[in-house]
Amino acid sequence: MNKNIANLEPQLLWSYFHKLTQIPRPSKNEGNAISFVEKEGKTLGLETITDEAGNVIIRKPATPGMEKAKGVVLQGHLDMVPQKNSDKQHDFDKDPIEAFEEDGWVKANGTTLGADNGIGVAAALAVLASNNLKHGPVEALFTIDEETGMTGANALQPGILQGDILINMDSEDEGELYVGCAGGTDANAIFTYMEEEFPENHVPKKISLTGLKGGHSGMDIVLERGNANKLLFRLLKHLVAHEQVRLSTIEGGSLRNAIPREAFAIIAIPESKLADVEQAVEGYKNIFINELKSVEPGLSLKLEDSDKPHFVMDEMTQDDLINAIQGCPNGVIRMSTEMPGLVETSLNLAIVKSHNKEVEVKALIRSSVDTAKEDVESTLESIFLLAGSHVWFDGQYPGWKPNMDSEILKTMQTVYKDKWGKTPDIKAIHAGLECGILGNAYPNWDMISFGPTINFPHSPDEKVNVETVQKFWDFLVNTLENIPAK
Repeated sequence: MNKNIANLEPQLLWSYFHKLTQIPRPSKNEGNAISFVEKEGKTLGLETITDEAGNVIIRKPATPGMEKAKGVVLQGHLDMVPQKNSDKQHDFDKDPIEAFEEDGWVKANGTTLGADNGIGVAAALAVLASNNLKHGPVEALFTIDEETGMTGANALQPGILQGDILINMDSEDEGELYVGCAGGTDANAIFTYMEEEFPENHVPKKISLTGLKGGHSGMDIVLERGNANKLLFRLLKHLVAHEQVRLSTIEGGSLRNAIPREAFAIIAIPESKLADVEQAVEGYKNIFINELKSVEPGLSLKLEDSDKPHFVMDEMTQDDLINAIQGCPNGVIRMSTEMPGLVETSLNLAIVKSHNKEVEVKALIRSSVDTAKEDVESTLESIFLLAGSHVWFDGQYPGWKPNMDSEILKTMQTVYKDKWGKTPDIKAIHAGLECGILGNAYPNWDMISFGPTINFPHSPDEKVNVETVQKFWDFLVNTLENIPAK
């Protein structure tokens, strides 16, 4: 194990990434990261601009002989997804990430690593700081709040940036060039319940469903991993219907764009049914393990002692909630018929959480086809309205339509083949890259996205492959040397 990741190669890039791991930067709390890149730009003597949203733009002039090349915008986002294992003590607003290298991968100790998109940010900073590269005019665009709303991209104003080509560095598979992405919508529902006194002759217990892998709700949705919310409510439906269990509180998932790894419920069990409930929980644990053994080897389901709560939910709302969650679609809805292996439409049932007489439900719908996304919105609306909840949709963002005649695509294909002897794969991504939004503000941009290999983003298993970071850097450097003239 090597904890000194700053000395990995390429050293300048890894040095910047290590510095980023020491700066808390969860979405919507990127102030210190903004200050860091601002300071770097000014220390390097480069024009540095911060817009009203908090996006930072740093300009570096062309190197001698490259003045006629088209301007390139190198883009990455400053924020990271804050996810940790339940047994890990970590405050994402205050604590640095404990990163280390092991077996050719850089990982974090019990938390997300922030390689998504810290590696892209570090690469842009390394280009700005390097004095031995050949490139035309370069602008680095560091956006904020990509993970929870793409706030920075949405707020970017036309006319600030001068470049002709956008190179987004937020993809996660080396050897692949991305030319399109899915759009998305946040689905929200609120159930309002009445609190009833904890029933007599009932035993309080806590159901804990943990150990799932979770992951990125776009990139990893095709892996068919378990969704903690769906699994827990499947069990709850059985317990309510057959053992007369009552639900007090529920807490599952934490981020709309992360597949939920854990879910917890406090329940009231009739004393006469306690043995039956224990048997049912053990039975469902075996069912879940059998169904998901190839993708969720760490799945754990436990019935544990709990302090006695003051209340349970009223029975009608409890039943409506359980039926709605059980009936809610989740996972891959449809695969693309135009690009084999690409998810077209999906839904991640991300959060189910009770608090102050309300249960909040949040899901993220993704699709590369707007009408398909609208159809899933309509499906969710029907399910949750029938269950008596308040439903609304927000946070919509557009997809990015592929341009197979892209000049930067052809340039990068040639560069890759000349250097490594093969042509990179051309793909679209089932995730919300900022390119779709940024392209609305700058419709003249020729856009592409690439990156090193990052596994399990948005989860504490996140890791980035060291060898592919070197290859990513070499690819970026060679691309900048070969940008076409205006």
